[in-house]
This record gives sequence, C-alpha cells and structure tokens, in this order.
Amino acid sequence: MDKKYTVSFKFGGKQFTTNDKENEYYRLEIENKDNSYKVKIVPKKTIELVEFYSEIPYEFKKSDLFFGNGYQSWTKTREYKTDEIMRGCIKLANISEYTKGIARKTGDEWIVNYSEKPGEFHSHCYTYIRNGENVKLWGSLTEKTGFTIFKVKMNENRFYFTKDLLGKVLTAPLEVFDIVYFEGGYEEVFDSYFGLWDMPETRHGTMSGYTSWYNYFQDIDEKIILRDLDGLDAYKDQVNIFQIDDGYETYIGDWLDPNPAKFPNGMKYIADKIHDKGYKAGIWLAPFNCQKISRMAKEHPDWLIKDTNGKPMVGCIAWGGAYTFDIYNEEVRAYLKEVFDTVLNDWGYDMVKLDFLYSQCIKPRHGKSRGEIMCDAMAFLRELVGDKLFLGCGVPIGPAMGVVDACRISCDVDLYYDGLFFNRIQVANEMLSARSAINNSIFRRHMNGRVWMNDPDVFFLRKNNQKFTDVLMMRINKLQFTNEQKYLLGKINNLCGNVLFVSDNAGEYDKAAQTLVRKFFEKTDEKIISAEYVNSEVIRLVTEKDGKQETFTFNLAKGKILSDDSWKKYFE
Repeated sequence: MDKKYTVSFKFGGKQFTTNDKENEYYRLEIENKDNSYKVKIVPKKTIELVEFYSEIPYEFKKSDLFFGNGYQSWTKTREYKTDEIMRGCIKLANISEYTKGIARKTGDEWIVNYSEKPGEFHSHCYTYIRNGENVKLWGSLTEKTGFTIFKVKMNENRFYFTKDLLGKVLTAPLEVFDIVYFEGGYEEVFDSYFGLWDMPETRHGTMSGYTSWYNYFQDIDEKIILRDLDGLDAYKDQVNIFQIDDGYETYIGDWLDPNPAKFPNGMKYIADKIHDKGYKAGIWLAPFNCQKISRMAKEHPDWLIKDTNGKPMVGCIAWGGAYTFDIYNEEVRAYLKEVFDTVLNDWGYDMVKLDFLYSQCIKPRHGKSRGEIMCDAMAFLRELVGDKLFLGCGVPIGPAMGVVDACRISCDVDLYYDGLFFNRIQVANEMLSARSAINNSIFRRHMNGRVWMNDPDVFFLRKNNQKFTDVLMMRINKLQFTNEQKYLLGKINNLCGNVLFVSDNAGEYDKAAQTLVRKFFEKTDEKIISAEYVNSEVIRLVTEKDGKQETFTFNLAKGKILSDDSWKKYFE
C-alpha cells in the first residue's frame, strides 16, 4: 500500500513538521511488504523527535468494528461501531490545571487527543478491524522506541500508524515501526501475532487463591492475614497462592519498614506460614512510588522525578499523592535491588504484584520517549524479580508483553457493582467498577494463556462484610453486590482469566459460597467463541464446551443475566 509519512521534530529551538522521506535532517528507510511494515529514521543531524505517523488508505464499511486497546491495565478496552464515540476524561475535569492533572494521571491523554467524534478511535500496541468472523489485525513488535498507537477516522476512511516520540533525542538510526499484519479468524490472528513475541512459559499457568485488598484495603494485620489463611483450608486442593496486598508497609516507598504494630513478627514470618500451607507466597509493592510523608521522600528528594518547575512530580493520586522514583538514578536502582533481594530472598516471597507502574513514564526525560522509558523500567523490574513470578498492574500494555508472567487486564473492581458516582460519570477511562472490569476481561480475553495469565481482578462470594468508614471516598465500605452480580463476575473471571482470586474470609462462607468458590477456582474448559455488544448495555457471548455451543447474554450496566436463570440454583 502507498503510505503518507509525517515527521515532527525540533532543531535549533524550532519545531518542524514535514512529509519528506529525506531532507537535511534525516532520511527514512522503509520496508513495506504485504504482511509487514518497517520504518527507520536515520539522522543527519542531532534532532529531538516529537511524533511520527503514517497514513494508510483504508475503506471502512458501516458494519466494521474497531478494537480500541486501552493504554494500560486499567484503561477501558472494547470494540467500537462507526457511530459510537470514544470518550476521554470528563469535561468537568478541565476547570483547572490541577483537576485536569488528577483526572489524566492514569491515562493516555498526555499522549493522544480524544476528539469525541463518532468513528474516531485509537488503540495501543495492536488493533483489529472485525467484520463478522473476519478479523484484520495490525500489531507492533516493539515498543522500545516509543508507544505505537493506531488511530482511525472511520467515517472519513482514514487510518494512521502513529508513534509517540516526544522527547527522544536522535543521534543514531532509530526503528520507528515494526508492524505486522494478519487476516483470518479471531483465534487464528492472535495465535499468529502473539506467536512472534518471546513470552514467558508461565503464561500457560493458573493462580488460584487470595489477595487481601478488597475486604480490608490497608487495614490489614498479622491476625487478619493468618485467620484468612486458615479460612482457605477447606479448599486447599484448589489453592496455590496467597497474596498480601497494600497495608503491611509503614509508608509507600519505605518497603523495608514493615509496620511493627501490624506485623510484629515481620513479613518473613507470614511467608513461612503461607508456605506451611503448601501455597506460594505473594506480596504487593508499588516499586516506583513513595508517599510524600515517607522516609524515602524526606531523605532522598534527589531520587524523585521532577516536574517542569523542578518540584517532585506526583506520579499517582493514591495515598494522598505519591512521588515517583527515577529509575535512571543509580542510587534508586541500588535501593530497589536491595528491596527485591530482601522481599524475594530474605523474606522468601515467590510472587510480587507490582502496581502503579505507569507513573514511571508520564514524563519524557533523559532524551528518551515515554515508551522507551517504560520498556527500560520493565526490563529493570524483570531483572530484579529474576525467576520469581511477576504480576504486573497499572502498567502500559505493550511494554509489559513478554516481560510479566501475569497481568491485570482490567480496572479494579469496587465494592459497589457500578462503582461510586465519580466512576459512573466517566471521570477517566481507568475508574474502578465491576462493570468496567467485566467489559475489559471479555475484550482482552485473547491475551490469556498467549501473552500471560490474565488477572481480571477478584470475584466476591462473602455475605459477612468488613465494614469501616472510608472518609476519602465518602462512603461506608461494605460489599453492595446482589447474588446475581456475584455469579456474573465469578463466571466472567473464570472464562477470561487464569488469575482467580478472592479477598473473602473463606472460613465464613455459607453453603452457596462454598460451592461457587470451588466452581470458580476450577478453571473451566468452556471457551468464548464470540462476544459483542447488542446495545450500549447488553453483551452477548457465544461459548463452546464439549462441542456444544450456548448463548450467554447479560445486561452489563445492571449486572443482570438475561439468557437463563440457572445461576439461581446456587443460592437456593
């Protein structure tokens, strides 16, 4: 196909945008084949890149569906029709630079513009256009030079391959695109594309068990953890991992300072108790972040990424705001090496869940693009984790591929099925709710077992709820799911994921929960053949098991199962 090329770059304090294949600043080396497309920029002078994009001719049909892969783990991901709109942050967030920064912190509006016009969509790292059973897939094979973003204006027959190169100082040849193309059935094209990546063997595995977050949040202690560990005894034959989440540390960033009031015997003691049960021991960290009040932030302000005003940059809004360590600082690297050596070797944990990783690449720096920074960060973390299990979360999708063993592919679920009011009004594309998590689990199902073990987040079965007042969220933390919503979430997690976790004290399960936890811990051999939105609220799945196909239809907005009422038998 003939393609148009646009290069934006800076030189001598000025910005240029050209369509040249060669000029006094650079030349393009292009390899354009039917099933692959490569572009390299060879500099003639030292230039600072901003963006590169190619426009390819494409004639869209009204019945085409465009797959929009979200920027990171939590970002909304789904298929879009030509008359639909892909929305960014709520407009109310633009009332000030401060509110705009908060709303955009987790997402990609630092990188792409949401036009919010019908038929104008984008997708990160790979995309496909589906018409019936025919799927045309385009995918990047490298994000090491910058984030690859596929953009379309379907109603104008425009299709773009773009590369976010902002901040990249070019002194040597740079491969901008290495894109492949496949056409065929849904499963066929993903087998072909992901088969080209160097994936960890653990992508074929499963992890079933427990994580502490969604019953207690940060209010965990040794007593609670050991009680919930014992609570799994009745399901021991199906559990293989038990994970401690946020709340064991004194402050975020002070990872080697477990809270002595909460965990008087230390974290090795907990890992040993988990191992005594025959499970792998997992633990949560946000390795790049430190709270403003942490010891690390106070003692090492030179370790932190700075904003344009030279002040520490807030990398995430959790915990009242947290700064971000700069991985290119050698002292930071030495500190994190010590942290991981302690956690994995001295304490003896087998798996680390590493969270809020996107914060590392919000700002281009050191002559590197955002995507390059994120790939460097992920390679560094993989080196630190070694041969232990690495569960990624809050991480840009492309740089995580081929690095992590398991990955969150949805936003957090919430104790309220549809989330709180600010979730429902679409503050950002990463807002938490079971509704959004189910959507992502379905439309990222193709990653499970090919790229990594999909982590669709937890399912809930408990009746007895841990209650406490969450002042920040202005609510009482109590599970607000119907039995039908519990069943729906568990079923979708089991269909689409290989990380199957609860946060319940299973020792308090009633008869229905006892039956269902066994059902959902046991990975099904039922497969989704097709999935699509019937309308803005209803999803229809066609599944197959033992050669028999069935239709499963549900109202995603309300968590109501429409195709049958067989779920009710578990709660009678």
